[in-house]
Amino acid sequence: MSERMGFFTDTSVCIGCKACEVACKEWNQIPDDGFVFNATSYDNTGALGASTWRHVAFIETFTGDGEGGWLMASDVCKHCTHAACLDVCPTGALFRTEFDTVVVQADICNGCGYCVPACPYGVIDRRERDGRAWKCTMCYDRLRGGLEPACAKACPTDSIQFGPLDELRERAERRVETLHAAGREDARLYGADPGDGVGGDGAFFLLMDEPEVYGLPPDPVVTTRDLPSMWRWAAGAAAAMLATAALSFTRRGGR
Repeated sequence: MSERMGFFTDTSVCIGCKACEVACKEWNQIPDDGFVFNATSYDNTGALGASTWRHVAFIETFTGDGEGGWLMASDVCKHCTHAACLDVCPTGALFRTEFDTVVVQADICNGCGYCVPACPYGVIDRRERDGRAWKCTMCYDRLRGGLEPACAKACPTDSIQFGPLDELRERAERRVETLHAAGREDARLYGADPGDGVGGDGAFFLLMDEPEVYGLPPDPVVTTRDLPSMWRWAAGAAAAMLATAALSFTRRGGR
């Protein structure tokens, strides 16, 4: 396998231009989302979904003294180290590439939808038109051609950075230190810790507030972590039932 590649999204320099959304849709030929603005935001895509693989959120914030502002962040599939979507896919439509990213093969997906609730981030979605699951591929076709993903290429402020994951993590840590030194104590990394509940994300973020403010789970956990123990308990229960049934038949036969 090649060196693991990933995204580092620095929300502190995101200007909300949505160039990443447009580039993603154009390159991957993704349908539009209706061009209808939400009532509380300058946002016509709303959230990640089958037809939105990069989503720029506009989050209005208010402080106790009445002051407010905007937080802007470009969200994307996290390409988890421990990806539950891979665990539950019955057809092999989801696979891990040589770049250690997670991709859905649309021509193999049978539309069962098991991957949708399995994702701890709520990223994967099925398209109403055909029922198949879709999400960010980190532009797998571009990576194989030696190109960076379309969203990173289009970002005018380098809010979205692409490269070897280890290098991105080091760069992100230095960026947090710089922001802290400048008095931005709220700056923090999200998804960069290999010891978290999903083994770290292949797409991680620098946030300027708590994860919940951005609609992200504070402590994501791979949803299939308990499957081995559940299967052991199920096997034990089945064995106990068979033993009870066998004992019952044995007793009847001895009468």
